[in-house]
Amino acid sequence: MQTISIEYILERMNDEKNYLGDLWQTCLNNNNKRFKKSKLKEVLKKMEVLGHIKKHGYKDNAYYVKHYHYSLEEHVGFVNNLIFTYESKINSAIKKLEEKKIFLDISKDLSTYKFSKYTKSDYESLLIGMASMFGLASSILWIKENSEDKELRKELAKCFKQINEFMEEINHRLLEGRKTQERIVLQREFTGKIPKAGHLKI
Repeated sequence: MQTISIEYILERMNDEKNYLGDLWQTCLNNNNKRFKKSKLKEVLKKMEVLGHIKKHGYKDNAYYVKHYHYSLEEHVGFVNNLIFTYESKINSAIKKLEEKKIFLDISKDLSTYKFSKYTKSDYESLLIGMASMFGLASSILWIKENSEDKELRKELAKCFKQINEFMEEINHRLLEGRKTQERIVLQREFTGKIPKAGHLKI
């Protein structure tokens, strides 16, 4: 799975209207090739969810603008709302998985496994929630490192601590009482969702 820098995308956006086609011409992936337009659109959607950009218009007329929160309260409130949303999604999924066997069988090389009946959608929902939370944590670290607002950095540090504590608790709940092979697979999935600070997984 590739990653892309939030800063890289923002640097290629001007201060006004940024159309997908224009961004596609200038943005390169990790292999110095153009993204597929669908992949770039996916990146822009994630950046919009995290509050870095705003989308205006529809379909071919849609364009993006850089988005800046205009007050400390607005910015911190936005981040806390995202944390609450992702915590709720993760808690809902893990509650359904805690007392169940997730996998029927795991091969010796740990690369193939079969899901138990009814658990696949809950497991995938958990992974999506985890990936979203890790993406938010990555975004928070990047803003904290690049912001000149001392109070904002202080508040974001609290948000990041809250995310860390929550994810440690989820890790414990997910792995408690499971067999070695299942724990290895789950831990691999868990850590595989963590991007570098200021990067998004795509």
